[in-house]
Amino acid sequence: MTPTTKLTPDLDYVEAELDYIVDDGIPAIRYLDWPEMEHLAHMPTYEKRRVRIHNGRMKPTQFTLPSHGFAFIDHRTKVRDFFDEEEVRSIYYPETEELIQAHSGGANRVLVFDHTLRTAKQARQQADRVRKAVHSVHNDYTESSAPQRVRDFLPEDEAAAALEKRFAIIQTWRSIAPRVERDPLALCDGKTIPNEGFVPYQRRYRYRTGETYHISYNPSHQWFWFPQMTREEALVFKVYDTDASAGVRFTAHTAFDDPNAPLDSAIRESIEMRALVFYN
Repeated sequence: MTPTTKLTPDLDYVEAELDYIVDDGIPAIRYLDWPEMEHLAHMPTYEKRRVRIHNGRMKPTQFTLPSHGFAFIDHRTKVRDFFDEEEVRSIYYPETEELIQAHSGGANRVLVFDHTLRTAKQARQQADRVRKAVHSVHNDYTESSAPQRVRDFLPEDEAAAALEKRFAIIQTWRSIAPRVERDPLALCDGKTIPNEGFVPYQRRYRYRTGETYHISYNPSHQWFWFPQMTREEALVFKVYDTDASAGVRFTAHTAFDDPNAPLDSAIRESIEMRALVFYN
């Protein structure tokens, strides 16, 4: 591949390798700021699997949270600098809550509680909330960590009442650069994920434990991506839902190496938002 290779957003699909966790029957555990406990860690092993990733732009309106677990949306933002924490909180948090509300299927309350910026620039990664892209198939919350997020962000009595009803965690993803040229986000159609292969991955800190699901390979998985996403487009996707009848409860996703990305393509910079979504 040469530096003059052109991006090809009109491909039906690409074939690329994704990193799937190897399920050895033991939850993965990592200690991040707890060196005296590191001997108890169980680090995960991954395997590369070559999969077909379909171009979602071919039929973008087919995707909804009930049908696939995600939706692709034209969505303008008034944010000028996503690395400005105050601007993100004052402008983008309300924008995101409104966007998620519109695609939640009747939620009565949406509360954005967190965000993460991602970039390959190491100088930026020293800042809080700025990380590099994740190249492993995963879902951000589990049957344990999703309810814990409700307890973390709501008063005790309010959290207890909320947990007696349906709630979900819905996220958004957006490029904060003019467009995505490398390391795009791939999403797995939630209907094609069997009720198996969900491996808990705990990140243990001194003060709390975070837990995600990393996903083991299954040939039933059907993958999609939306090439060259711009700053005026967004993905809305579900990572947890207490309602098993809601269509899709989880959506596996990962960054991947686009085999058609030119060598001189710009780095990917993106922002993801996480929201608690409550229903009556």
